[in-house]
Amino acid sequence: MSQNQALEKFLDLFEKRSLAHLATVMPDGSPQVTPVWVDYDGQHILINTARGRQKDRNMIRNPAVAMSIVDPDDPYRYVQIRGRVVEAVETGADLHIDKLTFKYTGRASYDWRSTGEVRVIYKIEPLHVSD
Repeated sequence: MSQNQALEKFLDLFEKRSLAHLATVMPDGSPQVTPVWVDYDGQHILINTARGRQKDRNMIRNPAVAMSIVDPDDPYRYVQIRGRVVEAVETGADLHIDKLTFKYTGRASYDWRSTGEVRVIYKIEPLHVSD
């Protein structure tokens, strides 16, 4: 069974306002964890962030990531995913953060942009999925 098939029983978590806790690797090898909005395109897990943030710098340097996503309706139901960043794209990232903003807040657009902020979508290939 592929890891994307293993994710099938958790697809509803990507439709809900479930936060992912994304773990990346710091330069000294220690873990760094950030709660993030999350999306899934059927092949990759999508994380949207701004250039220059710690998770952005960590994923550029080391593509190994892990995350957990907890069901907001049942905190005892969750999925753990280990994967690797396979692509980072700026094209479409502004529209994507607006889509996530609507999903998570009901607002039409992401109003917390800093001046000159550049958004990026990280595409993560799930390599190991478990609950």
